[in-house]
Amino acid sequence: MTIIMSDSAHIKLLPPTFSVWQSEKKHSKQVAVLMSGGVDSSVAAHLLKEDGWDVLGITMKIPVSCDAKKRGCCGADAAFVCGELNIPHYFIDVAEPFGDLIIEPFRKSYAQGRTPNPCVDCNTLLKFSLVWDFIEEIFGIKYLATGHYAQVVKDKDRVRLKRADDLSKDQSYFLYGITSEKLAGLVLPLGKLTKSNIRSIAERQNLCVAQKAESMELCFAAEDNYRDALDFEHTHRPGSILDIKGNVIGEHSGIANYTIGQRRGVRFAGGIPLYVSSINVEQNTITLGDKEHLMRKTVTAKQINILILEELSDGKKANAKIRSYGNPQPCIITSAENDMLKVDFAQPQFAPCPGQRLVLYNDENEVIAGGVIQANG
Repeated sequence: MTIIMSDSAHIKLLPPTFSVWQSEKKHSKQVAVLMSGGVDSSVAAHLLKEDGWDVLGITMKIPVSCDAKKRGCCGADAAFVCGELNIPHYFIDVAEPFGDLIIEPFRKSYAQGRTPNPCVDCNTLLKFSLVWDFIEEIFGIKYLATGHYAQVVKDKDRVRLKRADDLSKDQSYFLYGITSEKLAGLVLPLGKLTKSNIRSIAERQNLCVAQKAESMELCFAAEDNYRDALDFEHTHRPGSILDIKGNVIGEHSGIANYTIGQRRGVRFAGGIPLYVSSINVEQNTITLGDKEHLMRKTVTAKQINILILEELSDGKKANAKIRSYGNPQPCIITSAENDMLKVDFAQPQFAPCPGQRLVLYNDENEVIAGGVIQANG
């Protein structure tokens, strides 16, 4: 097969790694699995095949990660697993849209004193949008699967995105940006399993990735320090560190090296724990304050994606997260209109970071909506 390219999305389909995709099953039993080369997506592909799906393995080739010398190319592991499972496998080159949609906004956010979430952006803007559309266009496959720990729950005419049964591994926070139209076609085989379950399945199947370490940090920074992916100018331009009263108390190494709420790496001993409480891009300064200065009851978000419209209204009780880890905390929706969402938490939350995500859940652990946290919320 020759290389096929989508002119609109600038995605390239490379020749098949093994066999060419051919399916005799109905469209309702065909699924493409996005495979990173980790144990989770590998077991997801295995489980779907065992469940009677015709499975196609797809690995995205992105900038940097496949040039990483520390741990090699994850795509090779994905290809090997597909060989072990006897399913077709293809690489798709997404370097150009990945750079435009993920890496450049990531760099700009840090330069603006914000804390981006590139994993959410990748899911929202690339995997569950351009890549999914490309796969359906080329292969005619309507269903897409991943190794995320979350659930898609279907009840009559309702489709909901729900937290995983293993709440310690839940990744629904990273998936909130999928559109409601796409959600019905998303398949998440790991939603009811634990990591130990996944390891056991991989070992029983003798998969080559059964004992592979979990991925951490950023894929496009070769899972090294995120600062390696930033512009040199913003990580090496020193400026003043201020106390809460505006007094100069030290010098920082570049604002892109800091995020709101950060304590480690500040390199200032103040007698009490001090955290980055604000970042001033124009003045190239960071301000330190104690924990009390970073507590907020009100959090505002924009660029909202709504999955359960009827549960998003002023005065409605919900539970919300302002970062990927931890449990959702009780809050009240105080405003939900004009692509803006504002909530008041029952208890003040530590350091909501502009650029991170506010994600709302109902009492059934289903995602209601989410958006990008704004400054001074």
